[in-house]
Formats: sequence, structure tokens, C-alpha cells
Amino acid sequence: QVQLNEYGGGLAPPGGSLRLSCVASGFDFTAYGMSWFRQAPGKELEWVSGIEDSGRDKMYVRSVKDRFTISRDNGQNTLYLQMNSLKPEDTARYYCAKLRGRSVGSNYDLLGQGTQVTVSS
Repeated sequence: QVQLNEYGGGLAPPGGSLRLSCVASGFDFTAYGMSWFRQAPGKELEWVSGIEDSGRDKMYVRSVKDRFTISRDNGQNTLYLQMNSLKPEDTARYYCAKLRGRSVGSNYDLLGQGTQVTVSS
């Protein structure tokens, strides 16, 4: 069964940090690009960051560039999102996504159940 399970969300103060993890199972993790999306209350799903199958090519939405870092451990079938210098506008439910192909530009075909991130003092 193909699954994506996210961990690591929670409450952080403005300027704080959180690290999200996504454990994948049921497919060849090394053969697919992966992404993180987020959805704030009342807003549409927003792409945050993506990484190609090898981990070399990475992309970010402008609002998180230089604050967030995406990475992956293909030996552990795990995707990460290190979030630093958090802002209240980063508050959202964060979803891990499996892409249809190897590259960062591929569309997604599977989302996890998400993990809530709340940035507040």
C-alpha cells in the first residue's frame, strides 16, 4: 500500500524552527521527485518546495526561500523540511507529496495526511 506519513508539526514562536519528516512506503522512493505543500485555513493548497529523485535539484516558493531547506534520505525513504525563521504566515497544514516523475517539475499523484504547523507567540 502506497503511503506517506508526516511527522514533526507543532507550535513554534515567531523566529523559531521546526523540522518536518515524511516517511514513504509502498513504492520505490528513489525513483520519484517529492514535494511539500501547505494549506492555510480558507486558502488553497500551496506548493512550498520540491526535490528531484537524487536530491540534487531543489526548488522553493519565494516566500520560504533562504528560510526552509528540503532534503531527502533515500536509504531511509524519508523526506525532510527544515523550517527556520518561522513567521505567523507559515501557519498551515503541511503535506508531503509524491510526484509523478523524477524531476521537481512533475505533478503530484499522492498526498499524505498532513501535519499542522502553528507559528504564534
